[in-house]
Amino acid sequence: MYIHNLVKETVSLRGCPVPMDPAANPKLRVNIVALGDVGTTMLIGLRLLGGDVIHSIGICDIRKENTERLEMEINQIGYPFEGPSLPTVDVVPEEELFAGDVLIFCASRGVPPVEPGSNIDVRMAQLDANRDIIRHYAGLARQADYRGLVAVVSDPVDNLCAAFLDESGLQPWQIQGYGLGVMHKRAEYYASKEDRFQSYLTEGRAFGPHGKDLVIANSIENYDDALSRELTQKATHANIAVRDLGFKPYIAPALSSAALSILLTLRGQWHYGSLYMGTLSHGAFLGIKNRLTKDGWEWEDLDLPKELFERIQNAYENLCEIR
Repeated sequence: MYIHNLVKETVSLRGCPVPMDPAANPKLRVNIVALGDVGTTMLIGLRLLGGDVIHSIGICDIRKENTERLEMEINQIGYPFEGPSLPTVDVVPEEELFAGDVLIFCASRGVPPVEPGSNIDVRMAQLDANRDIIRHYAGLARQADYRGLVAVVSDPVDNLCAAFLDESGLQPWQIQGYGLGVMHKRAEYYASKEDRFQSYLTEGRAFGPHGKDLVIANSIENYDDALSRELTQKATHANIAVRDLGFKPYIAPALSSAALSILLTLRGQWHYGSLYMGTLSHGAFLGIKNRLTKDGWEWEDLDLPKELFERIQNAYENLCEIR
């Protein structure tokens, strides 16, 4: 069974929200909503690594002092003499957020307190509060008749993408969620620690949402269901392991899921992110390996073992239930 067999029919993703002509080599305007721990760390990554595809970055946050500080500090990051050009950073008001090519949504009402050793899925606990926030910005996108790319980073990524789609009137090909990249890297981290998981490093794939119902496959051709589920569990609870040490697990997500994956998107290269599958009345954003081309989105349509396909199908249907 192939990935496309998850749905009988689906909306088209044959549309490109940003210029992708290598000959023209256009650099893009990126705007970021909310500069907390994740947004700030991501901003640093985009500044340092994105000069080939980004010419400037606008930052918007409810804390005026925070954006003023970041405008000063981030623009002071650079090479001492000759080096690659880095995107400039400037403060933008909310009403100008949708004047650029890419809008990155990092806003959150805050992470609920979690007791050490708890198995609570923090990401889903954030859904109701963050859904209200993203609907506000989706309304602004509708008013602006926005034509660019919306990159959703806040948790729960896949559900918030759906909320933005429902409220904004944008096309599904204008929205992608960025949460699966770090789950892939977390699986790689544990695979590098234990020999029995090492097949993931060369043969594995990640699918599904960032959190509950994540699907890690140790291998496509030599799929081992029990081994894959164990590795999935490790990747899913990697954030809890950091919390148990007394820290917020935001560095790897901000860079692996957000900064690096967004830059790969803008370069037209393969990465992990959530794409819309299904019809507008029954569909969901599902994390998968994909890339953006000048004609629209392309995903890796693998021939999957039955057990693996059923895991991904279960994740997809659960996402369809929560919009």
